[in-house]
Amino acid sequence: MVERTDILLTGVHATSALGRGAEAQLAGVLAGIPAFQPVRRFDTGTRRVNAAATLPETGALADELTEAVTAACRSAGLTAAHRASAALLLAVHGGGSVPALGASLGAATGFPAVRTYTTACVSGTNAVADAAALLRRGDVDRAVVAAGYLVEPDQYALFDVGRALATDAAVRPFSAGRTGLLIGDGVAAVVLERADVAQRPIASLLGWGRAGDAFHPCQPEPTGRGLARAVTAALARAGVAPEDIGYVNANATGSGPGDAAEAAALRTALGPTTAQRVPVSSTKSLHGHALEASGLLELVVTALALRHGKLPANAGWLGPDPDCPLDVILDTPRPAATGYALTLNAAFGGASTALLVGAT
Repeated sequence: MVERTDILLTGVHATSALGRGAEAQLAGVLAGIPAFQPVRRFDTGTRRVNAAATLPETGALADELTEAVTAACRSAGLTAAHRASAALLLAVHGGGSVPALGASLGAATGFPAVRTYTTACVSGTNAVADAAALLRRGDVDRAVVAAGYLVEPDQYALFDVGRALATDAAVRPFSAGRTGLLIGDGVAAVVLERADVAQRPIASLLGWGRAGDAFHPCQPEPTGRGLARAVTAALARAGVAPEDIGYVNANATGSGPGDAAEAAALRTALGPTTAQRVPVSSTKSLHGHALEASGLLELVVTALALRHGKLPANAGWLGPDPDCPLDVILDTPRPAATGYALTLNAAFGGASTALLVGAT
């Protein structure tokens, strides 16, 4: 039996190198100009690569998260009473300061308790899936999900030493000649509400899926079997057929094996014919990989693009890769042909997530 969902996205806020606010994200991805610049926030003199997508000025992460949650609640019309009975789920990088950060954010924004997620690059989407489950069970009427990562020297060094960063300072998802990923600032918050209490719907969260293949600590499973299972679960939960999907905001980071595995996953989950015709892009090619915040930032971008009826182009393209036989959106945004979009994320260790968004 297919589960039917009545979960609406009613408030959004996001900050990245594309600008501050949700509308700045939409304008940035539709403009199609990558935000990568030389790193000025800290010294990269001993590093192989010197590029990231960072804002010129940012506050402390706690302050940025407080601003994001406050703005998202305001855009959804949530009062103090609404927040006092809602769930707040927070996705951030793990460490000893996480509980204190969660408690501080909850106190600053009026939420009685905060659940935290530190599951690497699927942290934000794991939090969204759990928030949706809380809403569907009737545990709460509303849930707010927040996520944040600001580019800092430790994670930058790890990706650089691991030779994961793009040596040509450009992210080229699914393209021939791609050399890796680049990280970027990302802070986002979204409000999810049941349809019977929602006041200002932006999009529907129709389905979600999660899977883990545990293939390797860092390398993706070549056939993309875990991600394929996540996509299939999201479609099944929503009762939406693969051929109804009109856009995929792919996880694609610009890595050789990762992008090829994702293309294989799409062929498995959607079918070879559908996978070759559904429009695909990765907005990481514009705002960078925001690690724990990437899934939430990309959910905001995907929902707004679908609402606007225009699908972002895939930046950095040099030419087709036979291992990625997809309909990659090139050069300019493309009109949305259907009201359904997938946004996908993956993390080290074989964790994969898929969110299915519908236009309202």
